[in-house]
Amino acid sequence: MAFGAEELRVLRRALALALHPSPASAEDVQDCLRVAESVDEATREGARLRAFLLADLTRYRAALPGTAAGYLALLEEVLGNGYRPNPDDLAALRALRGNPAAAALLYRCRTLAEQDVRTRLADRGRATAAVTATVPASRTRLHALPGGRAAGEPAKKPTERPAGKPGDPAARPPVKTPRPIPTPGEVFPPRRKPTPPPANPPQQLAAG
Repeated sequence: MAFGAEELRVLRRALALALHPSPASAEDVQDCLRVAESVDEATREGARLRAFLLADLTRYRAALPGTAAGYLALLEEVLGNGYRPNPDDLAALRALRGNPAAAALLYRCRTLAEQDVRTRLADRGRATAAVTATVPASRTRLHALPGGRAAGEPAKKPTERPAGKPGDPAARPPVKTPRPIPTPGEVFPPRRKPTPPPANPPQQLAAG
């Protein structure tokens, strides 16, 4: 993308306003808007041209080997615009390696493919390291904290009362009250005296 002298003047003015904020005139604002619209249109046109070239490259690759000259020229052009070769391009270039131009492009495409693989692996490694850094530390060493349970020590039952300090009244075991000693009278109750017979026993009536 190339800028004209007028567009470069507007860009310099926009950069100056960004670095040293100051009130911008209406003319400066309109100039910046026009340059922004021009950049957007150039970006859209570049995307359309790229799509057109890639479609042509696919057609030329499908018609190989008769279209080798056109395919190699298109491939070199799209590589200069940031295109990354795919496995189909590498296979086509290996089939055309007898052509010096194809051999040179094959070496270039292999180098780009290796760079892409290394970049993906590095990005994956950074992502894995970032995920590992956000994982909380293991909780298996909480026994080292004050009041923590030592390793291998069984958990206390819920009904078990913790031992208190020697001077703590709540930690003392309950004192059992001694039972009273029974007296001999409670153990051996006194015998009851026999009831004496009546003085005048009832006379038996004679039969008849």
